[in-house]
Amino acid sequence: MSRRFKGLLVKRLMSMRRHRRQIQARNGSVASRGKSKGAPCQTDQTCQIGETKGYSGPYLPQDIWSHIHSLMPLRDAARAACVSRVFLCSWRSRPNLTFSNQTLGLNENACGKDEIARDFTSKVDQILKRHFHTSVKTLKLLSAPNHNARYRRYLDSWLQMAVTPGTEELTLTLAEHFTVKKYKFPCSILSHGNGDSIRHLSLDNCAFRPTVGLGCLRSLTRLDLFTVYIKGDELWCLLSNSSALEFMDISYCHEIVCMKIPCLQRLTHLSVTGCSKLQLIESKAPNLSSFHFESDHQVQLSLGETLRVKNLYIDCSGPICHSRAELASSMPNLETLGIHSSSELVTTPLASSKFLHLKSLSITLRGFTFSHGFDYFSKVSSPSLETFVLDVSQRLMEHPNYAKIRFLSLASTWVYRTCHMIRAWLS
Repeated sequence: MSRRFKGLLVKRLMSMRRHRRQIQARNGSVASRGKSKGAPCQTDQTCQIGETKGYSGPYLPQDIWSHIHSLMPLRDAARAACVSRVFLCSWRSRPNLTFSNQTLGLNENACGKDEIARDFTSKVDQILKRHFHTSVKTLKLLSAPNHNARYRRYLDSWLQMAVTPGTEELTLTLAEHFTVKKYKFPCSILSHGNGDSIRHLSLDNCAFRPTVGLGCLRSLTRLDLFTVYIKGDELWCLLSNSSALEFMDISYCHEIVCMKIPCLQRLTHLSVTGCSKLQLIESKAPNLSSFHFESDHQVQLSLGETLRVKNLYIDCSGPICHSRAELASSMPNLETLGIHSSSELVTTPLASSKFLHLKSLSITLRGFTFSHGFDYFSKVSSPSLETFVLDVSQRLMEHPNYAKIRFLSLASTWVYRTCHMIRAWLS
């Protein structure tokens, strides 16, 4: 639903309300202005299904009105509920709730952080209390305040009220406060069947301590952890109870030393970025098709069965020299390969290796020096290559110290000739 349509719909509802008041005023039945202002948002009047006084269009069932209302942004949905009993009914049972400074209309530039935190807490608390005992399908708390015990108690209360057996998506992103203790996500809310229906769990800037007694997250298909305090054995407990997991993104979780992934049959995408203490990734997931890895230090990778891996990106210090032959033998079906190295030092040619199915290759090198005889471009190794991007920064050479070459769907002959030209330029 476009913003223009949503705006027109809200204006139409406001016009309907003014028209109704004018009719009531002519009949002498309008109440005092002080009592009527904002009444639909504050009272608990019974929703009358299909009631659309002043609406001259065709009759629409309540479920259609509710669907239209659910597509509106939070602020527009709240305004519509203030002018229509039809939308007031769906507002009280709105399944998708996204709370952020923007959706709540809080101006970060006009107000101080403390005032923003108070207003955020007040508005979210009022809305969720009115949704109590109503199934919330999606809950997103973005930039939620947590810099003292009072705000953390509010977070506990909101999660306990909103997370029910019908919840499918839960996103918690906390405002950054580097001087305070990290908020500990209450794992208990996922127990006793409350976590059975969750399909997507996303946590940012908090502590997460799952244990063996967490319970089964049998519907969880996507897990995103960003700057989360969680240890390797705690992550194992979580994954062991998430047999339906398909997508996992772990970023800047600095307590993880050994990341062990159980035999998750449905896991196809794994992304690990910037975990400073990580030493080992060991995966037993047999159907992994995409692996994204970034680290500023060497990490031992043991990915088990990798014949299904088609997309690979590695950003690490010096991976090319020791990994190319290994990749070719363990991941022969690669179609997309991206390699970024910040400290590559190559003095000897690489052994011949084949990437028969590779269609897209991207290499970025930010090292000190390279052998003139080093073959970056072996086209023979990738007969199916369609896209090739090379980004090289070289020091201690007589030639210009930066080169960037990009080929998109060029004919094989042209790529072959260009590679010879570049080799001659580097020699």
